[in-house]
Amino acid sequence: MRFSDWDGLKNHVKIEKKKKSTQDYSSTHNLKDGTLKPKRSKIERGKEGRMMEAELAEVERLQTLILQRISKLELSFLPQNNLSASASVYSPDANCCRTAAGDDTEACLTAILRSNGVHDFSFKRVPSDYYDWSLEARRDILGAASVDHLCKSIVLVNTQAPSDIIDCSDFKNSKYYIVVVQYTARFNAETVKNYLYTLNDGKIAKKKFNLRLAPEETSAKLTGYEHNAVTCIGMKTEIPVILDEAIVRLNPDFFWLGGGEVDLKLGINTSEFINFVKPFIVGCSSA
Repeated sequence: MRFSDWDGLKNHVKIEKKKKSTQDYSSTHNLKDGTLKPKRSKIERGKEGRMMEAELAEVERLQTLILQRISKLELSFLPQNNLSASASVYSPDANCCRTAAGDDTEACLTAILRSNGVHDFSFKRVPSDYYDWSLEARRDILGAASVDHLCKSIVLVNTQAPSDIIDCSDFKNSKYYIVVVQYTARFNAETVKNYLYTLNDGKIAKKKFNLRLAPEETSAKLTGYEHNAVTCIGMKTEIPVILDEAIVRLNPDFFWLGGGEVDLKLGINTSEFINFVKPFIVGCSSA
């Protein structure tokens, strides 16, 4: 459009501004450059959110697979002397507690405990659906003092350990640790990280400690025990043990943990356990 005079041009601009002012921008939002763009609908935003969640889940799955493969590779290089039975915490018979079935596992662990000055302990067989029960029901069948006296042993792997740390030969800076915690508590890996940093006099950077739950296959290969049967007595490999400080404060001082088989549980006096296993005692949980 052409304008013959300045007044005509001004009138045209006024008309165009008026048209724009009457437009509905309720479904728009401002971009950084000041332009307007229609907002996405709730359906579109929801779809995008679900796509992001799916992508994050896939990344987490791939990270888990990578960790499992790394653990398998590292385990294949473990020196055989770490699978020995010479240390007091480990089976005097290299095959006894790892391959025996039925009462033989109990007999093997009993022999280890008694030969190392542990006398206040007890074994209890539980039904196959034990882990489907509430903590209160488990407490009752074991005769435990409280649900807080029910504990578990979990194997952790330091995913940030230097490439030359592939085994448990250095307890202060081990590739793997086994932690004993209560079922009623929440494990705090950060406190263990800080403890190990201090234990090494700050000579190893904190970023080199990143403890995560080891894959079940790795745990079984290191300990000789399957899931829900893990105990730190008679293990296949010499793994440093960390005992949560909350267990030390239990009254009475007698707690329960895995007994080498899924349906076998071991109750043990806390003081005798500490004297025998000599664990690192760390406040590594919260209620």
